[in-house]
Amino acid sequence: MTLWAPQAFDFNPDPAALENQLAQVPDRPGVFLIAVGGGLPYAGKTLHLRRRLTRLLRTEDRPVRMLNLRLVATRIAYQPAGSSLETSLVFHELARSCYPADYLRRCKLRMPPYVKIILSNPFPRSQVTSRLSGAPSLYYGPFRSRPAAEQFEASFLDLFQIRRCQEDLHPSPEHPGCIYGEMNLCLRPCQQAVGREEYAAEAERVVRFLASGGKSLLEPLIHARDRASEELDFEQAAQLHKQVEKVEAVLRLRDDLACDLEQLCGVAVTGSVEPGCVNLWFMLRGWWQPPVRFAIRQEGERPVSMDERLRRMTASLEPRHGGIQERQEHVALLARWYYSSSRDGHWIPFRTLEELPYRRLVRAISKLTTGADHSTQLPLFDKAAE
Repeated sequence: MTLWAPQAFDFNPDPAALENQLAQVPDRPGVFLIAVGGGLPYAGKTLHLRRRLTRLLRTEDRPVRMLNLRLVATRIAYQPAGSSLETSLVFHELARSCYPADYLRRCKLRMPPYVKIILSNPFPRSQVTSRLSGAPSLYYGPFRSRPAAEQFEASFLDLFQIRRCQEDLHPSPEHPGCIYGEMNLCLRPCQQAVGREEYAAEAERVVRFLASGGKSLLEPLIHARDRASEELDFEQAAQLHKQVEKVEAVLRLRDDLACDLEQLCGVAVTGSVEPGCVNLWFMLRGWWQPPVRFAIRQEGERPVSMDERLRRMTASLEPRHGGIQERQEHVALLARWYYSSSRDGHWIPFRTLEELPYRRLVRAISKLTTGADHSTQLPLFDKAAE
C-alpha cells in the first residue's frame, strides 16, 4: 500500500521566491518532508501545511529553541489530507521509510491491548497483551485501555472454568491448587481433577464465546429461559434469566471495536482532498487496504444508484494481507483514530465483504457530504446481519 505521493519543489533561498513557492501550498491538514543536506530528512504532520512550513523555513530571528531548517533545507515535499485518519496513515508510511529504527516513537503510536487466549499451551489460559505473535492464539480486541481489557477478562472468566494462573502446569495430585479451584471457578487441571481433553473442551467453549461475540452462550440460555417460561416453570425461568443478565453484563464491558481479530473488518468513511469525493478506507481482518476515492455524483449518461456503484466497487476489491508487525500497527492506527474524541468520519463494521451493510454505508456518505454528524459511533456488527 503506497499512500505517500507528494508534491515537491526545490528549496529556493531567495525570500521572495520561497514566499511564492509556499503560497502554492494549501493551508490545510497534511504531511510534509523537508530534505536536508547531509542528514536525515525532517518529516511531520500538521493541521496547517503552509503555516507550518513557513515557520520552519522562516527568515526572521526567533527564540533559539524554535526549530529553523532554512540553512540546511534542500527540497520540500508535502501531501494534503482529507481527514485525521489519512494524515496518520500517510505519516506512518512516511516515517517507516525515513526512520526505520524509531518510526513508532516518531508516530507516537501506542499498541492497543487485547485479551489473548493462548491456544499453544497444553492447558490454554488468557492474558492481556499489547503484542501479536505467530503462535496459535485468539486475540480479542482492540480495547481502549489496558484497565478496560483487564476488567473484561476478569468478568468473562467468571462464566467459564478455565485457569487464571500464569504458570506452566505440571499436573499432580499433590499440587496445592488455588482459591479459584476451591470456589469451583476452575476445573483444577493442576491437581488432575480433569484430563487434558475435558479441559480442552472448556477452552473451546471460551473460544466460541469470544469468536461469536457471546452468542454461543447467550442464545442457548435465552431459548432455555423462554421454553421454561412457556412450560410454566417460572422458578427455572427466573434462574436462567439471571444467567442471561450476567452474560449481557459481561458483553456490555466490551469496547466498541473489540472482537476476534480475525473478524475485524470495516470501512472508514472520511473526507477527501478531491472536491465532490469521499475516501473509503477498508480494513479486512486487521489490515488496511488501499483507499478508494468515491465520487458522490456519477459522471455519464446512464444514471446508476450509489448503492449499485458501491456494490460494483467492493466486488473489484482484491484483499491484501501483510505480516504480523504490520497488522499490529494497522489496528493501532484504527484504534487511535476511532477512540479519539475528535474522530472526523464514520466507521461501519462488517464480518465479510459479502455482508457489508450498503444502506448504512450510503447513509454515512450522505451525512459526511452534507456536514451532518461527522463522528457517529456505530455498533461493531450490523444488527440485521446477526
